[in-house]
Amino acid sequence: MAAALMLRVSVTVLHSQRKVYADSIAMVSSRAMASKTPVGFIGLGNMGNPMAKNLVKHGYPVIAYDVFPEACKEFQDLGSQVTDSPADVAEKADRIITMLPSSPNAIEVYMGSNGILKNVKKGSLLIDSSTIDPVVSKELAKEAEKMGAVFMDAPVSGGVGAARAGNLTFMVGGVEQEFDAAKELLTCMGSSVIYCGEVGTGQAAKICNNMLLAISMIGTAECMNLGIRLGLDPKLLAKILNMSSGRCWSSDTYNPVPGVMEGVPSANNYQGGFVSALMAKDLSLAQISATNTKTPVLLGSLAHQIYRVMSAKGYAQKDFSSVFQFLREEETL
Repeated sequence: MAAALMLRVSVTVLHSQRKVYADSIAMVSSRAMASKTPVGFIGLGNMGNPMAKNLVKHGYPVIAYDVFPEACKEFQDLGSQVTDSPADVAEKADRIITMLPSSPNAIEVYMGSNGILKNVKKGSLLIDSSTIDPVVSKELAKEAEKMGAVFMDAPVSGGVGAARAGNLTFMVGGVEQEFDAAKELLTCMGSSVIYCGEVGTGQAAKICNNMLLAISMIGTAECMNLGIRLGLDPKLLAKILNMSSGRCWSSDTYNPVPGVMEGVPSANNYQGGFVSALMAKDLSLAQISATNTKTPVLLGSLAHQIYRVMSAKGYAQKDFSSVFQFLREEETL
């Protein structure tokens, strides 16, 4: 009888374990399905387009909006829902990502007459991947909080190529308890998602990165131009730099000299990529932040002036690596 009792107990325990296991699988499946609820995406330009496509590839239904309707057509063809305004996106999705050119654009999209905050639902997660003034990010976060929503800044590094490949780096600022929820979406579009601190710190990290990027690109362009004029083959010079202490991302991954590398803007008449006008904008943000914090940024200031001059001389819509071409043409500088 004892043996029979033990057998019955064992069978009962086994059935119980199986039920717990089945229930846990059902819960996981339920959460997985819930996580694939629609995601709003506003701003489908050079960066936003491939970012939104990567969300679609990962199974997220995208509710799209762009101020230029033609930018939405591709997503309509993919089966995504297209709306007429940011407010409409907020009505249909409680997780929204924005990728916009500037602080005024971000203010309009969030706080305008047809902005996100007009229809935002309580508990919504708003992730802004634009590069804007950290002060503006903090203000948007305050306004979102009044509506019961959470705003996080999550600017990116890596450029259009990384956006297409899903290898962006995201620098995230906001409430730490919401970081995992943001990371779930951002890992669909990037290989590195880094928590930086409170709202605005993501923008701070991005501004510092882009100031260094501009300085290093100008330095690379100057060195390549000098070496070529001294009789060096540009591919050979690039090879030497990239195995020496002068190596940097601008020299080994995004070389500004036509013919040195394939698959970069310099190989395509500086089309695509990150335009000089936006680099000038980012450097202006660095200047504002430097002034506010009384921080000397001598090379950053000079880089800002160079990209401002370039933008006024026909380079505004060319990739920022076109500084090489600019220097080649401006022999009197």
